Amino acid sequence: MPHVEERLVRQAFDAVVVGAGPYGLSTAAHLLGRGLRVAVFGRTLEMWREHMPQGMLLRSHWWATNLSDPRQDHGFERFLKQAGHERGYPLPLQTFVDYGLWFQQRAVPEVDETYVSSIERQDGRFLITLEDGREVESHAVVMAIGVYYYAHRPEQFTGLPPELVSHSSEHRDFGRFKGRDVVVIGGGQSAIEYAALLHEAGAAVQVVARRPIQWLAPDRSGARSILERILAPDASIAPGWTNWVWDKRPWLFYRFPLRWKDSYNAIYHSGATHWLKHRVVGKVTLREGRTVAKLKVAQGKLDATMSDGAKVRADHILLATGYTVDITRLPMIDPSLRAEIETDRAIPSLSHWFESSVPGLYFVGLTSLRAFGPLYRFVAGCGAAARRVADAVARQRSRRPRTAPARDGAEKVRRVVARDRAVADSVSRGQK
Repeated sequence: MPHVEERLVRQAFDAVVVGAGPYGLSTAAHLLGRGLRVAVFGRTLEMWREHMPQGMLLRSHWWATNLSDPRQDHGFERFLKQAGHERGYPLPLQTFVDYGLWFQQRAVPEVDETYVSSIERQDGRFLITLEDGREVESHAVVMAIGVYYYAHRPEQFTGLPPELVSHSSEHRDFGRFKGRDVVVIGGGQSAIEYAALLHEAGAAVQVVARRPIQWLAPDRSGARSILERILAPDASIAPGWTNWVWDKRPWLFYRFPLRWKDSYNAIYHSGATHWLKHRVVGKVTLREGRTVAKLKVAQGKLDATMSDGAKVRADHILLATGYTVDITRLPMIDPSLRAEIETDRAIPSLSHWFESSVPGLYFVGLTSLRAFGPLYRFVAGCGAAARRVADAVARQRSRRPRTAPARDGAEKVRRVVARDRAVADSVSRGQK
């Protein structure tokens, strides 16, 4: 009797969330809260657990780092009470990771940690293929892929071997750099903190920053006077009226002209927190207002010439150069689907519902920053994005007929399987 392979019926969902970081988990929690069938694919908090260094401290306060669920049952404050953590500042990375896992177990308990290998669009629905070969279909897909694929490597550093040049997102433990000369490129919070951690791991560190380092004022959130709070109200990103507006009116930025938004985002630079200053000043060489003008490999090391003519030899260059959105670097988006997405500078054009030009395809997190503003660079923006996307998907679901096309498709597959079985039985009887 010939072997007949049964074709499995694809699972059908109202929404598939790609990514299980703060934005993915928050969006999934709100979608589930709407009673929708939701699947989440990706390793929970993978970027935070595997691509951020041990000993890292978050610049944001715990109260500004909440993940979001519809009833606000799983906020940071409740976690701190249950876990016995203090409400300290700055917030250790591990405490946030513990909170994120605690949130996931309660708000989004069913996360499938299989990676998505392909997303296609077929007959008005999305076909999602997983790395293990499974296929599912969905009426909506939320791309909550975080920042990993967007790691920015300036052109002059491309093509160099990874043992000489790497991006900051590639490191969890700096112990390998003990006794080595390391140059950190960048001048923001990450660059300065990585420089401090490298120094504390035993490396000789130099920081090359194209503009002077902007040191933030000491945090006084618990001791600010009424007048100070009037002049610069507390906000998730940092005190100040502008940040307060983005915090309390998260959709306002979207309404401004794109040219204005591009100009604003270009000058919105992240400063370095005051509690890093004593860890680097006098301990790390700071080359502010400079760039690497020339670079060559010699005897297994890097010889760099600075824009001021200074020469530096390094065992390794660490690029703390941030992230640049470019959806052509997302390997899971099928080329045919990518061609349908309206973009500018490889950034998807989004509606005020975070929806791309492809109906049902949403982008949240850093990918939405150009359209929605700096709030969505931080965890603080995940609640606003999650609520808006859940509203849109639920509204679209309510407009679909009760007998969804996905169910019709599944029934057709069942009929094909039954037919194959009948053919196999017939062949088997004929051979007896």
